[in-house]
Amino acid sequence: MQKKGKLELTWVGKDDRVKLEPRVLVEDPSKSYGDLNAENMLIYGDNLLALKALEQDFGGAIKCIYVDPPFNTGQAFEHYDDNLEHSLWLTMMCERLKILHRLLRKDGVFFIHLDNIEVAYARVVLDELFLRRNFITQITWERSQRTVLGQGQTAINNTCEYILVYAKDATSCLLNKLSKEYPIEENTFRQYNKRLKTLGTKDLVEEFADRWGKPVKIFKHSQYEFANISLRAFEDRQEELMAFYVEHHDEIVRFSNQQAESTFQQHLISKMTKPVLYSIEYVPSRGKNRGKLTTIYYYRGDVVLFLKEYSVKRGGKIYKQDDLNNFWSRQEIPVTGIAGEGGVNMRRGKKPERLLERVLAIGSDSNDWVLDSFAGSGTTGAVAHKMGRRWIMVELGDHCHTHIIPRMKAVVDGSDQSGISKTVNWKGGGSFKYYRLAESLLVRDKELSTNNQPVYIINPRYDEKMMIKAICKIENFRYRNEGRLHGISSENRFLHVTTNLLTQTYLDSLAEDIGVDQSLLIYCTRRRTNLVVPDNIEIKKIPSDLLAKCDFEEDKE
Repeated sequence: MQKKGKLELTWVGKDDRVKLEPRVLVEDPSKSYGDLNAENMLIYGDNLLALKALEQDFGGAIKCIYVDPPFNTGQAFEHYDDNLEHSLWLTMMCERLKILHRLLRKDGVFFIHLDNIEVAYARVVLDELFLRRNFITQITWERSQRTVLGQGQTAINNTCEYILVYAKDATSCLLNKLSKEYPIEENTFRQYNKRLKTLGTKDLVEEFADRWGKPVKIFKHSQYEFANISLRAFEDRQEELMAFYVEHHDEIVRFSNQQAESTFQQHLISKMTKPVLYSIEYVPSRGKNRGKLTTIYYYRGDVVLFLKEYSVKRGGKIYKQDDLNNFWSRQEIPVTGIAGEGGVNMRRGKKPERLLERVLAIGSDSNDWVLDSFAGSGTTGAVAHKMGRRWIMVELGDHCHTHIIPRMKAVVDGSDQSGISKTVNWKGGGSFKYYRLAESLLVRDKELSTNNQPVYIINPRYDEKMMIKAICKIENFRYRNEGRLHGISSENRFLHVTTNLLTQTYLDSLAEDIGVDQSLLIYCTRRRTNLVVPDNIEIKKIPSDLLAKCDFEEDKE
């Protein structure tokens, strides 16, 4: 639909604003595990409130976000319901996506995992939030193999899921380039049917600079020998042939009649006038070999391609490598055996560790922050931990305690050797802290309140430190655990919170703590009348000036 000069998706409830009180995160040391100074965070609670709680400290700090929300399939599963009315699902996701976008670093990347029920709608919403120019790709993951004939419910069975990928800022986001491996096909061996047995003396033909001013050298090789590999070996002695290819992996080549991609390349080829082996040595200014000395061989005008540039040898076999594309097959990332990964079972929705390994390898580097606000069985945190990333997971369901905590303890201990553990040589280490969301800062005083006139007070469950943290979050200040200036929102604005009587002497002493170019917001429960307040100081009352900013609907019932 087009609205106000732009294309956007609209639905009932889209423009309704959700009032969120930023909640304090309270650690429960009995559920934390490992080092007391752990940075990794497991948060139990509603993920919208949890994201809001994280926003102040982690806004613009997360490098990679992966979320695997309910697909809205209309089914009820063991650990969660997946049956929201379409507009409610969109509203639920949109509120969370807005905060997730704010949490991302400028060079951050966002992955959202869905199936074909809501993926198209999610993409339109994300185009609006992230902007269409920051869309990177849509990955198709072949989740399962084809259904056995007669077992499918429809004429075309659904075997794929999708991952939408967006950058916070496409001009700043540099994703890691990966390759994928698969067993080499017989046809590839038929193409790579020559061995460059000898590559001897080379004579400089010409040296000059390319258009970036970097040197390019052309050599003529006076000693070389190509040996053809018998095609009959493909039918008669395949095992022997494979052993030969493994042993001489660095020498196996093929010729390719490739057209020159530029006038500069045409100029280079024109210098190779004789029917002999030539090579070009240069340092590319762009592309995958940027900054590295690169050599390209030519023979009678054809490019000489080496098998080693497109494959690896491992365990007595050769595997072909291709640049990663946006179709991830079940051969690359199988789901067989994932039920037992991490030592926890989740009947539906559990993702394989190899899938998350690929996502995090593309979107993050060692020590980067990774976030998953629909943690499920904890796969994202387990993989991030084993890969040396810092992580935050949020989960509201009981499986936060029955699945995620046991799984992450096993990861820390090193006893979890499932999933990617052997691939990354995981032996254990690290730690995490467990947090829950605090209740609302304000609650109704049941003794003083009437039906027509509710009275609100500071929640008795809050100690002074929690109250100060809560007010810092509500007023968008960063909490400082030192001195009397409890929060800072910028270089020149501070916050002080007190339950003592604010007198003129008290006020004057606080004024001395800030400079003439700085300002101070004071929250207090009581104050003297007729205070002389400097222009750079603002005073607010607890709880009256907090009422409009807190969420205490349950307390009104």
